[in-house]
Amino acid sequence: MGISYRTLIGSEETIKRIEELGKEISKDYEGKEVTTICVLKGGVMFMAELAKNISVPLTMDFMAVSSYGNETSSTGVVKIIKDLDESIEGKDILIVEDIIDSGRTLSYLMKLLEERKPHSIKICTLLDKPERRIVDVAVDYVGFSIPDEFVIGYGLDYQQNYRNLPYIAVVDQIN
Repeated sequence: MGISYRTLIGSEETIKRIEELGKEISKDYEGKEVTTICVLKGGVMFMAELAKNISVPLTMDFMAVSSYGNETSSTGVVKIIKDLDESIEGKDILIVEDIIDSGRTLSYLMKLLEERKPHSIKICTLLDKPERRIVDVAVDYVGFSIPDEFVIGYGLDYQQNYRNLPYIAVVDQIN
């Protein structure tokens, strides 16, 4: 099964924006240590690049949550597949997401993490699809706002493929 796709955001533009986000986050967390929580699997490439551009001390943890399965749109059912390794109580948390569309997954995740009593929680996403928002979530750092189209690349996938594209692409057709 193949797909056809076209570049939406080029690789250089993506890297440049992540560098800008890193500087902004570093300024906001000056004098503090931030715990980044990467939402797997899609957020890995973004998190790795973002972390290289944050100058304050940071630790990393990972969660795997799913509301997609093998579909191209959210099912609305959120499952925790991998939980955090460390306690976040009293810590400044930065959730790192690849994309936010309906907001359901992130809303669920925020409630779950808030119950663990962190000092603060902020959200950073590479891509935001505001048109798709069903549940309102406050996003603190946005790489790019994009139209309501299915995208792949830079960690985002179609049936676990295409994550390794060094840019963001729009899927035009699924064969």
